[in-house]
Amino acid sequence: MDAYLPVIIAIGLSLTMAGAWAVQRATGLSGWIDTIWSFAVGLGGIIAALLADGSFDRRMTVLVLISLWALRLGSHIGSRTKGGTEDPRYAKLIEDWGDHAVTRLFGFLQIQAIAAFVLVLAVYLAAGNGAAFPRLVDIVAIVVGIVAIGGETLSDAQLARFRKTRQARTEICEVGLWRYSRHPNYFFEWLFWCCFPLLALASPIWSWLSLLAPLLMYWLLVHISGIPPLEEHMLRSRGDKFRALQRRVNAFFPGPRKSTPPLHGESR
Repeated sequence: MDAYLPVIIAIGLSLTMAGAWAVQRATGLSGWIDTIWSFAVGLGGIIAALLADGSFDRRMTVLVLISLWALRLGSHIGSRTKGGTEDPRYAKLIEDWGDHAVTRLFGFLQIQAIAAFVLVLAVYLAAGNGAAFPRLVDIVAIVVGIVAIGGETLSDAQLARFRKTRQARTEICEVGLWRYSRHPNYFFEWLFWCCFPLLALASPIWSWLSLLAPLLMYWLLVHISGIPPLEEHMLRSRGDKFRALQRRVNAFFPGPRKSTPPLHGESR
């Protein structure tokens, strides 16, 4: 494994997220942070796939997967941010940071650059796997990646359609995939990053570092920057309606809906 390329990519990601900080300060819209982050991970992954040591077919497969992910997620967040309002998760962080918001946000985005590097490293290890291609596990990985991108695209589209309805002003989305998970888009985002360890794992011990990508993504989405701040916002805006949803629908992994009686004083 060439050590120089990961170092160069890490520096590039750090500088890119510094640029994202400047864009947020200029526009007041934190959605551009996630847009830039998505494209930065995609670009880093493309460079890693092109310069890795794996076979041409393996590298091109990895390149296509990371390119599709970045184009879809970056364009989705970008279109949602354009002409929109501040992301409630970032708004709450900035409010909590108070007078230190400017410097705390900069440091927070450098942590995002580190997270981006972990993901790009998994892409690099997948593209650099010297095993014959395709193995059965490689085919499974490709299927997992395609299903994940498709599932996240579908869940985002279902939520976007719901937000255009009159019910969206007071109700909570429970259509399509949202009937079986409170955050199906997050689930499929995590699932996508499971495909790279499948492509990467081989005899070199460092290939196991690729497992950090899905582990990190799960931790971030379920415990840090995904579900907790978003559900805190939903509890403030929807109250008992969202508490009822929490009791009958899984937070992350899709599953059967639960039938639970309403709390005292709660309407059905």
